[in-house]
Amino acid sequence: MELVIGLSLTLFLICAFVIIWAMAGYPISIRLLGALIKRQNARDYSHVPSVTVMVVAHNEEKVIHEKLENLLQLDYPADKIEFIVTSDSSTDDTNGIVEAFAQSHPSMKLRLHRTREHKGKTNAQNEAQKLVTTEYLVMTDANAMLDSESIKELMACFTSFDIAYVCGCLRYQNIDSSETASSESSYWAMDVATREIEGRIASLTAGNGAIYACRNSDYFDADPIQCHDSVMPYHFALEGRRSINCLQATAYEKAGETDSDEYKRKVRMFRSILDAPSNMLRVTNPFRFGWFSYFYFGHRFCRYSLWWAHPILFALNVLLAVFSLPFKALLLFHTLFYLLAAFQSVAKTNIKLLAAIQYYVMTVRAQITAVIRSLNGSARPTWESAESTRG
Repeated sequence: MELVIGLSLTLFLICAFVIIWAMAGYPISIRLLGALIKRQNARDYSHVPSVTVMVVAHNEEKVIHEKLENLLQLDYPADKIEFIVTSDSSTDDTNGIVEAFAQSHPSMKLRLHRTREHKGKTNAQNEAQKLVTTEYLVMTDANAMLDSESIKELMACFTSFDIAYVCGCLRYQNIDSSETASSESSYWAMDVATREIEGRIASLTAGNGAIYACRNSDYFDADPIQCHDSVMPYHFALEGRRSINCLQATAYEKAGETDSDEYKRKVRMFRSILDAPSNMLRVTNPFRFGWFSYFYFGHRFCRYSLWWAHPILFALNVLLAVFSLPFKALLLFHTLFYLLAAFQSVAKTNIKLLAAIQYYVMTVRAQITAVIRSLNGSARPTWESAESTRG
């Protein structure tokens, strides 16, 4: 029995460490590192290469015209910028809107690519990239509106071959529309700060799909189930090259305003979550990968381990509570935590603490759902637009 209790306690502490490090330890440590290491990324505004801006769309008739109007406002030499909308088998009027816009703006150098099959965002990018002839490629979502200087800012960051990927800064516009949007915005603001420090010190571990760039020659076909904004930084890190964040290249979009929309988005985002352990093993050696090993462990591996750490932690808490009074008290707190999340999901109060707890538990649920779908083969690379992030 003592052996069982000892092993249970050890595993309990491991799970507790993974959770605490992912959500508090690593974010605190990265800010301390950022304060200690003042390194800044160079910028070269004379670097004005040819660029193609790629927009991926699936049934985006509500926002695609606004997106194209937004692209017209980009401040970049007209002879060095092209545009391509890659439509992932849209069945609404997305294609018609793009074609009409191209006809009415012939100087824009805009073209439409229709995918052969409905296989999701990454496949649509893979197909459309084969048509790109410019030096650089900027990828952006249909519902993300770009600041007019964003392309200039992204290109100014490519100061050497060492820098392979530059991610812009996504900002949410509707932070006060609902507690769900507010929670997502708060979480994202902290994550952007973390990524910016990672990119300054060495290399960030993931970008965001709203706005990012790479050399066209560096583009590679990712598996359709994956997202380039996640796999590109990791892929380039394996090559010994860097991915950085550019806070000056800004994209604006709406956060999900409903629990349903945000939950579905997170399930989709975590669809490659089971790759985290093997990815971690490949970059464990800090003598080869430097700070990236530390960043990936805290920002990716631990955070992508919440799906197993929380259930195991709770189960062990129940077991240990049988033998220990402190663990009985902890189990009471543990249970209350989940009950508060359930209460908030039903009551929809305006209490920030309850909203944060409910948002966190929803994130763990989304991870568990993504794992189940991966294991039973039901994970799909396709997506449906969240209604609350459009219009």
